[in-house]
Amino acid sequence: MVKDVTIYDLAKDLGLSVATVSRALKNDPSVKPTTKHLIIEHAEKRGYQSNYFARSLRQKKTYTIGVIMHELNSHFMVSVLAGIEKVFSNTTYDIIIAHSAESEKKEKANANNLFHKRIDGLLASLAFDTKDLDHFEQYFNKNVPVVYFDRVEENTKGTKVIIDNFKAGLTATNHLIQQGCKRIAHVTGSLTRNVYKNRYEGYVASLKMNKIPVYEKYIFISDLQKESCVDIAKTISNMKPMPDGIFITNDISAAIIAQSLKELKIKIPEKIAIVGFNNDIVSTLVEPKISTINYPGIIIGEKAAKCLLNKLTNEEDNTVNKTIIIDSALIIRESSQKINFKQENPHVQG
Repeated sequence: MVKDVTIYDLAKDLGLSVATVSRALKNDPSVKPTTKHLIIEHAEKRGYQSNYFARSLRQKKTYTIGVIMHELNSHFMVSVLAGIEKVFSNTTYDIIIAHSAESEKKEKANANNLFHKRIDGLLASLAFDTKDLDHFEQYFNKNVPVVYFDRVEENTKGTKVIIDNFKAGLTATNHLIQQGCKRIAHVTGSLTRNVYKNRYEGYVASLKMNKIPVYEKYIFISDLQKESCVDIAKTISNMKPMPDGIFITNDISAAIIAQSLKELKIKIPEKIAIVGFNNDIVSTLVEPKISTINYPGIIIGEKAAKCLLNKLTNEEDNTVNKTIIIDSALIIRESSQKINFKQENPHVQG
């Protein structure tokens, strides 16, 4: 059996002190660059592997952070992950990703599994049906920092990184009203989640501010899966009177509903104007391109990661709980521009 190469072996080979070799392998700036290069080159040549396990036992740290994501198949969540990775790539921390697949049961299992792996900190976005946060309490009891992002429970422990979803819902609905829409439908997810609840409240507030009635028949609370969106499009197409605008709380659902309406011979935006949410890449790939709320995933990921890193390096008190709000903005594309369409096609009755 081949014996593992140690820093003592490297120090002996090079005629250097163990302390110098150790500092060089940790990229300590106190070691001269030429010496550091020599040590690292020799370590690679001899196949040296750092003993992270031993270091973890000594320092009571694993140098890993956990990320619980509710889905992995969206442009937004991939962008968030890119932001997280960007921050931690220049540190000694590794990232363990867990996927809840929109299931509270899986989220709880992931939280417990990561806790028992002794991660140093956790980033989490809640699943569609999560009802309580009891499974995260063990982290706070052990003073392991937790930062929530995107989907959060607002009045709980831990730092939260979000956008102003109420304002975004208000902005999206106001835009449809400014385009002349008077019967605006809303397609959203479970109102137990902050993102959907707050966007819905923004939608309702906009209607009331503009003295437009809030009709329950125009509000669709859904799992936002493809089949559900197709069914919603069919229901909308059969309504009398039919909605003349729809605010949909994610772009994938907006694209499915828009395509389904087109297949039902309902023209967009002539008959129905549409605004989506997230600025997912799909919003620019369909025809017409979908107006949307830009939800900057990479910035969300970077900010959440920086908050966690500050807690891990003691630059920020781990007991401080705060909410950080990232800016969002409306992006206007063809799917909602009723006014422009009517100006260019005055003979068409909208």
